[in-house]
Amino acid sequence: MNHLYFVTGCAGFIASRLTARLLAEGHGVVGVDNMNDAYDVRMKHRRMEDLRKIKGFVFFETDVADRETVSLAFHHGLSQVKNQFPGYAGIIHLAARAGVRYSVENPWVYCQTNILGTLNLLEIARLENVPKFVLASSSSVYGNTPATHQGIAFSEDFCTDFPCSPYAATKKAAETLAYSYHHLHGMNIAALRFFTVYGPAGRPDMSVLRFVRGIREQEPITLYGDGSQSRDFTYVDDIADGVLRSLNPEGYSIFNLGGDRPYSVNTLLALISEITGQKPIIVQKPPHPADVASTWADISRARQILGWSPAVSLREGLEKTVAWYDENREWAKKLDMG
Repeated sequence: MNHLYFVTGCAGFIASRLTARLLAEGHGVVGVDNMNDAYDVRMKHRRMEDLRKIKGFVFFETDVADRETVSLAFHHGLSQVKNQFPGYAGIIHLAARAGVRYSVENPWVYCQTNILGTLNLLEIARLENVPKFVLASSSSVYGNTPATHQGIAFSEDFCTDFPCSPYAATKKAAETLAYSYHHLHGMNIAALRFFTVYGPAGRPDMSVLRFVRGIREQEPITLYGDGSQSRDFTYVDDIADGVLRSLNPEGYSIFNLGGDRPYSVNTLLALISEITGQKPIIVQKPPHPADVASTWADISRARQILGWSPAVSLREGLEKTVAWYDENREWAKKLDMG
């Protein structure tokens, strides 16, 4: 049976892949995005060009932090497809201001989007009795817990009361808000903690695409710290699959979606260098205080309840990302990497 979903941030990296997947499976999507310039907006427009070609997609350019306009988009979108769908099967809230370091410079915009925007969507879901709400959270909520220094995978039950950046704090706040709506109104909510998502058409301000372009174009790459810091890299299509699987469970649940193994930044650079056959030009800078030492997802809960586990290895995902960059090199090499 096909359903209708309201997807926020649909021009974003993860949400655009998820939207394309939903549409390919015959579902309808009403998408919203404010097309902000948090990173080079040409990437967002490129993704939107592809989505607009697919049947079943309705788009509104609006900001989730604007309660009135996002509510209008929700209702107007449904009115355009009411002959196909009786109502929404779920809200998939992926819109967010992302990026740890910039949140230190401008925490206000993060609070507006990540907290107020989430509140607006929760209220719409409550008022309209939407049966499922999926919230994008982040591995950043774990902060620099003892586990980050002891080589321990992060369980969803680990303490998350010590975020290292305003970005992480807003993601934690969004989770807490979502739980309160579940507690008070019985809403079915899944909060998904994403771990360092990468892949084709990824965010140009994140390490993987910056490293791919830097190595391919022989541009200097800024490396904060000595490269020993590690991340649990997760391929974007694996993340999209996890989001779809999270639509089924009832109640309130938090799930880690990660690659199930951490790799150091030095290893990441070495793999990209091996795939491209080129050496990186490194400009080393001191560690950034908003960065954490490592991330590593314990995905046993997602395995058990969602039947989910990552299917794409880091090397395979990097090969796909390099191939995408080479195919789109003429315009991708002009992107502002932030």
